[in-house]
Amino acid sequence: MVRLKLFIELQYEILGQVSDFIFNIHAAQTPRQSLVSENLQVSQPVDVALFADKGHGNRYARLRAMPGPLTVRYDAVVDLVHHVASPDSVFEVPIAGLPPEALAYIYPSRYCQSDRLHQFANQEFGGLRQGYWRVRAIQDWVHSRTRFVSGSSNAMTSAIDTLIEQVGVCRDFAHLMIALCRALNIPARFVTGIDYASDPIFGPPDFHAYVEVFLDDRWYLFDPTGMVLPTGLIRIGTGRDAADVAFATIFGAVRFQSPRIGIEGIEDVAAGISLPLACVDALSTDDALA
Repeated sequence: MVRLKLFIELQYEILGQVSDFIFNIHAAQTPRQSLVSENLQVSQPVDVALFADKGHGNRYARLRAMPGPLTVRYDAVVDLVHHVASPDSVFEVPIAGLPPEALAYIYPSRYCQSDRLHQFANQEFGGLRQGYWRVRAIQDWVHSRTRFVSGSSNAMTSAIDTLIEQVGVCRDFAHLMIALCRALNIPARFVTGIDYASDPIFGPPDFHAYVEVFLDDRWYLFDPTGMVLPTGLIRIGTGRDAADVAFATIFGAVRFQSPRIGIEGIEDVAAGISLPLACVDALSTDDALA
């Protein structure tokens, strides 16, 4: 078991009128990711509505803030008990065998134009051994071909842009990997988390984007940036691409600061709790789908 302690602090200045916010910063609850504790604090005395969507299970906080400063802070302790499988035992699933829950993730989406990449993906990866190792080859190809540069992309940057420009941030790496997988009829989805144990050269801890790919009977973790330890990936939001999982959606005139984020591992050998470690096996925080 891996136990991680995290906080997310967001600071805003509401300018002149009330503004509405929808936050997706709560840690997800999955069959293998559970909450030990959590707490949400809001600096203004306003009502906060908590809800989860039925499609992805993403958890949201919704509020209307008054003019002036607003600070939203989320603290949590999360346990991860990964499903671990040998890569040689994890196979791709033919379209006819995919469960209904996976079908939405074989289609093109706003940032992942897989329909424009069929020929390219088949030329690069079509001849490889199918299964986990082909997906791993796509991950490694995106990682080796794309440079991580902070501020190198924006809200309009798509997988095609990243393929051409060969530079981006974590969301761009994820979008390109997802688009290439879908172009080969492999379901892939976009996941947000926090970059546990990333090199300080990339700056302070921040939100992170990675990929889950449906293989065999469940969703497996992949991080094409190679920035973090896969065993330290905490799931927050899940969607088709970044358009589905913004950590904050704002309606109104608002000035904001860069988020403050912290994450650390908690070790308790006697209780069987270890720090995240490097792992060459296939990892999942989901149980099998029927």
